[in-house]
Amino acid sequence: MNILRPIDLAVLVVYLLGIAVLGARFAGRGRTLHGFVAASGRLPGWAVGLSLFGTFLSSNTFLGVPGKAFGTDWNSFVFSLSLPLAAWIAVRWFVPFFRRSGEVSAYTHFERRFGRWARVYAVVCYLLTQLARVGTILFGIALVLSPLTGVDPAWIIVITGGVVIFYTLRGIEAVIWTDVVQSFILVAGALIVVASLALDMPGGLGRTLDIAVADHKLSLGSYGAGLGASTFWVVLVYGLFINLNNFGIDQSYVQRYHAARGEREAARSVWLAALLYLPISMLFFWIGTALYADFRAQPELWSSLLTAIPEAEAGSPAGVGSAAELAAVADRAFPYFIVHRLPPGLTGLLVAALVAAGMSSIDTSLNSSATVIHADLLSRRLADAADGVSLRALRCSTVGVGILGTGAALAMIGVKSLLDAWWTLSGAFAGGLLGLFLLGMLVRRAARVEAAIAVTIGVIAILWMTLSPRLPESAGMLRSALHTNLTIVVGTLAIFLVGLACTTIRRSLGVSGA
Repeated sequence: MNILRPIDLAVLVVYLLGIAVLGARFAGRGRTLHGFVAASGRLPGWAVGLSLFGTFLSSNTFLGVPGKAFGTDWNSFVFSLSLPLAAWIAVRWFVPFFRRSGEVSAYTHFERRFGRWARVYAVVCYLLTQLARVGTILFGIALVLSPLTGVDPAWIIVITGGVVIFYTLRGIEAVIWTDVVQSFILVAGALIVVASLALDMPGGLGRTLDIAVADHKLSLGSYGAGLGASTFWVVLVYGLFINLNNFGIDQSYVQRYHAARGEREAARSVWLAALLYLPISMLFFWIGTALYADFRAQPELWSSLLTAIPEAEAGSPAGVGSAAELAAVADRAFPYFIVHRLPPGLTGLLVAALVAAGMSSIDTSLNSSATVIHADLLSRRLADAADGVSLRALRCSTVGVGILGTGAALAMIGVKSLLDAWWTLSGAFAGGLLGLFLLGMLVRRAARVEAAIAVTIGVIAILWMTLSPRLPESAGMLRSALHTNLTIVVGTLAIFLVGLACTTIRRSLGVSGA
């Protein structure tokens, strides 16, 4: 059992206390409804951008990306390459659309466009996505803290969830400014790990590159046209659709557009987040590759890693570096390096950086989820209520979502790949929203009936894509030949194209829309 050293524990405790104090400093600014959900629209674009960046760089990135690079290659980095294009589309169309709407909720226009059912459908999809996000992030934090502290992962999940719920109750301004601080901490943590790996590696950077090239660890994937594997093009298209979903209809992002001082500042925040994440995500992929090379260059270190992970020993008969071993240790190699190879003090800073990455995304999810529950589900009942009543509803919603997200994290204990789990869940839950949004924005004559038919078919397609890998081989044509990352692409295109086709047919028949 590896217990965190006193100096490392002190660094972590100081960090957690500092975040709590920082959040409390903004308590007074979240005492009005507009202040709680949009910071009264007074924040600079650079602060909002760093908050968006922190939302991107969660513990799913901090742990999942190095784990993916350690176990496979850089294929998943192609996801990041889609960000500049998604950011350009967002700045050109999405930011002006939401800023000029005057509505803090990303889903109000769904009701105006297609009726109440569409708004509720969007909110349900969003809330499910956020529960999955909170769950995977809390689980990721527990993966690191458990071997460091000797505390059961379930207790770490519960305690961390409680801390984030506490300071998120202060409102979005507290969330954004704590995100700013946490962004600096997690970037510093990444740079420290890169330097530490270079020093730990026998032979230095040159040896790392030699091993990475020899074992094809820097590959971006196949450039073939097949859609059944995680090729360069499959990940690129997946990344584009997910990032358009983020920038276009994710309440976490839309809410920040309104927190910025103006439309120009909101646009700058999008560009800052996208262009900062691209090189930083590259750093995390490099960390995974360098970890792999470090363990490969030192057989005794590899053996001690396998000994520390029982499931690796049970499934690794093929020798050091086998596929079974890599799959078993991928998400655990980075935490092991933090525990065993970093000097006192730096371990605590890295743990703080990990916690920062997780908190930066969880607080965003809790605040934005509470906002949509209030704005989209409770607004009619609270239309004439005083700010105090609305604020109590927002805080109760924050606590409720936090508890459910914590429960989701507890259910994920034992998941092998953090990044794969998040990509699968987010693709399934978010797949229907982008298609409906684009249908309403681009097909002006699409009416409620067409939208309802399109969503029905789109949800069926998403369920088919999600459940297909679990069908037996004997199911034959009932199993999808497409890679699961394309779930969001299939769902989006199904809704948009079916809606467009139904609208075209209705117009050709001369039937009026409803």
